[in-house]
Amino acid sequence: MEPVKTRLFSRASWPEAKRIADLLRLETVGGVIMLVAAVVGLVWANSPWSSLYETLRSVEIGPESLHLRLSLAEWASDGLLVIFFFVAGLELKREFVAGDLRDPRRAAVPIAAAFGGVLVPALIYTAVNLGSGPALSGWAIPTATDIAFALAVLAVIGRCLPSALRTFLLTLAVVDDLIAIVIIALFYTDDLSLLPLLLMFIPLALFTVLVQRRVRSWWLLIPLAVATWALMHASGVHATVAGVLLGFAVPVIRRCGEGPGLAELFQHRWQPLSTGVAVPIFAFFAAGVSIGGLSGFVTSLTDSVTLGIVLGLLVGKPIGITAATWLVARFTKADLDDDLAWIDVVGLSILAGIGFTVSLLVSELSFGEGSAGYSNAKVAVLLGSVLSALIATVVLRVRNRVYRRIFEEENRDADNDGIPDVHQADQPRADRSGQH
Repeated sequence: MEPVKTRLFSRASWPEAKRIADLLRLETVGGVIMLVAAVVGLVWANSPWSSLYETLRSVEIGPESLHLRLSLAEWASDGLLVIFFFVAGLELKREFVAGDLRDPRRAAVPIAAAFGGVLVPALIYTAVNLGSGPALSGWAIPTATDIAFALAVLAVIGRCLPSALRTFLLTLAVVDDLIAIVIIALFYTDDLSLLPLLLMFIPLALFTVLVQRRVRSWWLLIPLAVATWALMHASGVHATVAGVLLGFAVPVIRRCGEGPGLAELFQHRWQPLSTGVAVPIFAFFAAGVSIGGLSGFVTSLTDSVTLGIVLGLLVGKPIGITAATWLVARFTKADLDDDLAWIDVVGLSILAGIGFTVSLLVSELSFGEGSAGYSNAKVAVLLGSVLSALIATVVLRVRNRVYRRIFEEENRDADNDGIPDVHQADQPRADRSGQH
């Protein structure tokens, strides 16, 4: 009897791969994977084997001739994270073309909330670090909200919360990401090289023409995307901006007929890679800061960088988002969704203080890898994000119980007649008694 041969990538394995991909598209799963990766990196960096972790981070690979000889940590932040920003760009494009950002009146409140959530944390950080010299370069660190993590926490703790709350958070976080991308491009670009930047538009234009013609051939699109990224990296502009530009190039609406557009299809395909590979690897390398034991952690907490970031995320985000939302709802024709209460907005604004992915990236751009400011910033981002998640969980869990009780009351059917009791008063007496 001949031995049975097993093929690694046989068609029989596709259903299992599809199930894994579907799991990775879930916000809760993505947030858990990211958290686990960050905890592993943090624990390893503070373990007796920390030198092995640092050695792994500093391993360099890539062609020197193309100026792409980068460490694994740099590949994670400058390379893999482009996938995350590409998916974010697709989502941004979909929101602007076919989502909540398409309607100015409906989008005005969360857009204003996003700007408030960027402005106030930046002002708080600047006030804390005024006169601190180089520390001021980190003013943008507490301005970011992590889409994946915040939505994952909301999905876990708020199963009965109104869907409008998730829409509000998603719109806010999407605009927040757009602002963060602009900040990175304008304020964290050093030694701009004009020639690679101009050459970058050639593969980007070709990529745009192909996707606008609904071409999906990976052997054409991926080389053009890689060329766009490489030239953007060589120009001095942070390479993650290339991911957003590529995402914006993809059309949202189908040319004819019904069904998902190319942006939705690409997001569906690339989301698992972003959630399951790119972001966790970045989190693993970015979160691995050596705290130096309890004494080192206490010392870090007294640093103005740490204090500014924690206050920005934990205090600045709630104040900025809530105040901006109230001002727009009070003085314009825009209004808060009817399904939401102001306490929901407060809980959501606290949750927006989770600034993990982009905040860690801006920390590296602000202070440089290996510096004391960078180490303190990473401690602050982790601490501020965890505290924001915990406090928001308390507030939103209370609200979740309220909405669950309302849902149960609205659907209670003591008579088992198929009509909820809350609607019994609306039925004619004869109908309720079965008489005609």
